[in-house]
Amino acid sequence: MAGVSTQNHPTGWSIALGILLILAGCLAIVVPPLAGIAASLFFGWLILVGGVAHLVYAWSERGVGAVIWQILIGLVYLVAAFSMLLLPVSGVATLTLVLAFYIAFEGVFELLLFSRRRHLPGTSWFLVDGLISLLLAGLILFRWPSSSAWAIGTLVGVSFLFSGIARLTMPMNRRRRLVVGI
Repeated sequence: MAGVSTQNHPTGWSIALGILLILAGCLAIVVPPLAGIAASLFFGWLILVGGVAHLVYAWSERGVGAVIWQILIGLVYLVAAFSMLLLPVSGVATLTLVLAFYIAFEGVFELLLFSRRRHLPGTSWFLVDGLISLLLAGLILFRWPSSSAWAIGTLVGVSFLFSGIARLTMPMNRRRRLVVGI
C-alpha cells in the first residue's frame, strides 16, 4: 500500500517533550515567583543578544545618523538586558506590567471584533475572550506590583501545561488509530 507511513512521525520525542512541558508547567504553577524570575532572565538574555546585534549592525549602516541611531538602540537594549539580568525581580515586575497592558489591549480588540461581527455564528466566543482578558488584565493591573509574584509564572505555567497536553495527545491519538486500525 502506498499510503502515508505513520512510522515517520517522531512520536517518542513528542511524548517526551509533552511530559517535560507538563512537568515544567505544573512546577511553574506551583512556584510562580521562580518561574517569573526564570522568564525574566530568559528575556534578559534575548534582549542582550538583540542589543549586541544592533551594535554589530550599526557598522553596516550608511550615514552617520543611521549608525548613531543603531548604536543608541543597541545601548538601550543593553541597559534593559543588564537591568533584567542583574535585577530579575524588577524585571518580573516590568514584564508583568507590560503583560497586563498587552492582555488589556487584546481584550479591547476582541470586544471590538465581537461588536463588528456579532451577527455571525460563533462570535460570542470573542465576547467571552474579551471579557476574560479585561478581567485578567484588571486583576494584574490593580494588584501590581504584588501581582508580579504570580502573574508571569502562572501564565507561563498554564502555557507550558497546555502545550505539553497538546504534544502528548497527538501521538497518543496516532497510536490509538494504529491499534484500532483506522
